Amino acid sequence: MKLDDSELAESCKRGDLDSFNELVERYQKMAYNLALRMLGDPSAAEDATQDAFFSAWKNIRGFRGGNFRAWLLQITANNCRDQLRKLKRHPSIPLESLPFEPQAPPSSESPENYVLQREISEQIKDGLASLPSEQRLAVILCDIQGLSYEEIAKVMGCSLGTVRSRISRGRAQLRNYLLQRELLPQEFRLNK
Repeated sequence: MKLDDSELAESCKRGDLDSFNELVERYQKMAYNLALRMLGDPSAAEDATQDAFFSAWKNIRGFRGGNFRAWLLQITANNCRDQLRKLKRHPSIPLESLPFEPQAPPSSESPENYVLQREISEQIKDGLASLPSEQRLAVILCDIQGLSYEEIAKVMGCSLGTVRSRISRGRAQLRNYLLQRELLPQEFRLNK
């Protein structure tokens, strides 16, 4: 029988590492995807995810019940914020910015579609990176991770109204960013 998150968390509080490993398996992809979109660097995202799970294990006794997923994503988001602050103080050149050999498109996809998809993907990634961190986090949690507004409010430690505002402003700013690059598909463009 599969235990729910709160039962596993209670078991973790008693020192059961297997229960914690089950929670890691359930949420490692979600935590990593959040970190990747917040930081934009796979290596940094791996570090932030690992740090988040380490912090969660170390502080599991502080989990007071409720939504474990929101609690874990809040820890992950806080780790990402810490890393972003460090990057502002000590900037570095990411390896992704160095020249590389492009990958060949999958055989089932035309080269034009492959290039267009990669370009759109990169522009969305850059557009997300251009958002203020709180708006970026809200948009990622809502539109990419699929969390409810209530869960986002718990992760971000703010009110529901603030979540709605950050999502709305973030989406508008991302839409404007993409419109300036004329990559947004026609159905999402505003008629002028």
